[in-house]
Amino acid sequence: MQDPNPARALSRVLDAAENASPLDAVEAVTRELAAALGAEASFFLIEDLSGQGLIRLSHATGGDAEGVFTARTGEEDATVRFDAAEQAVVLPFDGGPAELAVRSQTLQVVAPADDHADEADDQADDETRASARYWTVLTPVTERGEVLGLLELVLPCEPDADTLDEIRRVGHILSFVIIANRRHTDLFEWGQRTTRFSLPAEIQRRLLPTAFTCEAGAFSLSAWLEPAASVGGDSFDYSLARDTLHLSITDAMGHGVASALNATLCVGSLRNTRRAGDSLLEQATTTNRMMCQHATDTGAEGFATGLVGRLDLRTSTLSMVNAGHIAPYLCRAGTVTPVQLPADLPFGLFPDAEYHSTDLVLEPGDRLMLVTDGMLERNAAALDLPAEIGTTIGLHPREATRDLTRKVVAIAGAALSDDATVMVLDWYGGHGRERRTAMGSSR
Repeated sequence: MQDPNPARALSRVLDAAENASPLDAVEAVTRELAAALGAEASFFLIEDLSGQGLIRLSHATGGDAEGVFTARTGEEDATVRFDAAEQAVVLPFDGGPAELAVRSQTLQVVAPADDHADEADDQADDETRASARYWTVLTPVTERGEVLGLLELVLPCEPDADTLDEIRRVGHILSFVIIANRRHTDLFEWGQRTTRFSLPAEIQRRLLPTAFTCEAGAFSLSAWLEPAASVGGDSFDYSLARDTLHLSITDAMGHGVASALNATLCVGSLRNTRRAGDSLLEQATTTNRMMCQHATDTGAEGFATGLVGRLDLRTSTLSMVNAGHIAPYLCRAGTVTPVQLPADLPFGLFPDAEYHSTDLVLEPGDRLMLVTDGMLERNAAALDLPAEIGTTIGLHPREATRDLTRKVVAIAGAALSDDATVMVLDWYGGHGRERRTAMGSSR
């Protein structure tokens, strides 16, 4: 690092974040990081909403926005989007160092492309010759297993071990800057959206938790929703209390705005009753009654299936209510089996429906997987889901959810006929122990 005093450098980074507007905070922080680490340049690449690439955001300070953008070496074919002076360069994953850094959550060091840059062809431009002399470091920007993107630093010489350790730390610090500032602006969300959202998709997106992944000492949880072209009403949710993990996966019937509104009512009621301290059965009973009441008041029929669970982290006991939903899968000691979970009626059919809970005692090493019917219906039925679940055991839950939904898309086609949603819970036991982490992700 240029600054021999890390505490002073960190103070400048935090001051830069606070002094800048929410739109400029990340850029201000990366500039400070570049100065502190002696880097020639620094960039933050945010993960896109599809999970299939990264987005480099930038801002034109004057003139025509489209004329300001200059592709970096190796990005000449990148897709560039503009909104006034805001620029987003779409960088699809291609199996290279950037994708490896995200998927494996490990820092990647890329050596200069050409050790003889000074002898480069006279036709090469200045940027090409310059890039051949610099080292590039890509470090994950992650918080509790939730991947936000990558920090890219361009260095004039090969970084030593101490410099790499410092880069890992500042990448993690950057995650908190992003989380704090994206609450105040649409800029990051705009950058992440490589396709335009429909109104139902917008409603559905707002139902999801702000982080799809959560890691704790006793468990790791992650979920992913691959939406149908017309949005099929899927949603998932979780919340961590002191000694309890709440989780749910729901599927409102139908498509479009009506389905999204029913999903909103269902998820909203589950959250409201949970936050009021109601029991698992009270959450289910109230949600059913509210959906029935809405149908009576408006004449708009609608119902939702769902799995609603409450995991006692001290006893490893998971209590679950099955409201007409597909049974979850349990992988234990390498064997994948459906959990025997009696099904009650879906939410929203009959106001006096009764609900029951079933207990499942988890063992260290268990993987529990909750899915919606989009993972099984129509073309997706060609996927042997239990067998595929078995192939993901070596993957972090974050990668397992994406791997399975990618396989469904590959079989069913990009325009899914129904939403495909997966939630994965890995249980380690030992509630209360600390995580062993690196760069914001469990080792």
